Amino acid sequence: MTALAALALGATAAAANLIGAWAVTRHAKLSLRLIELIVAFAAGFMLSLAFVGAIPEALARHPVEGAAVVLLGYLLVHLSQHTLTPHFHFGEETHQVSRAASLSALVGLLLHTFFDGVAIASGFLVDPTLGILFFLAIFLHKLPEGVTISSLVLASGESPRRAFLSAGALGVATIAGVLLTNQLAWLAEYGLALSAGVTIYVAASNLVPEFQHKRTWRLPAAFFIGAATFLALRALLGEVMG
Repeated sequence: MTALAALALGATAAAANLIGAWAVTRHAKLSLRLIELIVAFAAGFMLSLAFVGAIPEALARHPVEGAAVVLLGYLLVHLSQHTLTPHFHFGEETHQVSRAASLSALVGLLLHTFFDGVAIASGFLVDPTLGILFFLAIFLHKLPEGVTISSLVLASGESPRRAFLSAGALGVATIAGVLLTNQLAWLAEYGLALSAGVTIYVAASNLVPEFQHKRTWRLPAAFFIGAATFLALRALLGEVMG
């Protein structure tokens, strides 16, 4: 039952990649402005999830190795998105890029979105409440993921159809992460610690830089509201499901 729930939520989160791609390919400017607020909210929510929810549970299970695996998760995302990928940032790409740059960004995001699925599945293996919280965090940041990859593909000269398919590939990688976590012993054991490191990187290094330089009170407010929402929702779910 837990595995089925994780799979269902993983598929739902994957659909958010397509929603983000739709906003770009349909030039839905209102939707893109809303996604900008979601980026800030998701960053606050995800940082709270990593530091308050995931890391304590991961270190309780593996006090020594757990910290190293958290670091590994952080480093893997940095390697795939900002070392091996020559052009990458979260949000809509408005400048022309090469096809090689859009392809390398897709490859980097495929690893990241695979870990999204690992996060949902490993959260459920520890506690259904944690699995639901991971799902919510991932659903939120998958919207800007869809915007990112689809706009990069369009900026490289490819068609809207190819942009939409690229976003779909990210969703497939997420579902694969859910399925493999339930099959591979190492991921089942250390997936939570790995996901904590990935979550910290995505929130602090990908999402926060997208809004912290913009002079508006709405985005910082959304960031702090996201952090507070996690704490309130965690307490509420603990009461309902505990």
